[in-house]
Amino acid sequence: MTNNEFGKTFELRTKKFSIVVIRLSSSLNNSQEARVLRNKLSKSATSVETNYSEANRSRSDSDFKT
Repeated sequence: MTNNEFGKTFELRTKKFSIVVIRLSSSLNNSQEARVLRNKLSKSATSVETNYSEANRSRSDSDFKT
């Protein structure tokens, strides 16, 4: 498996993971504690996908520098 193939596969896996976590969090009850957990869980799960996708699309070393 090449790096490019791995990148595409991993990006797809992280997207599927985000969807699974969002579906799981939507099944939680509507208590205040569950709303807090749902929010944190959804944000952290979807950030994996977005951060990896952004890093995977960078073109040069300067894209990584802040």
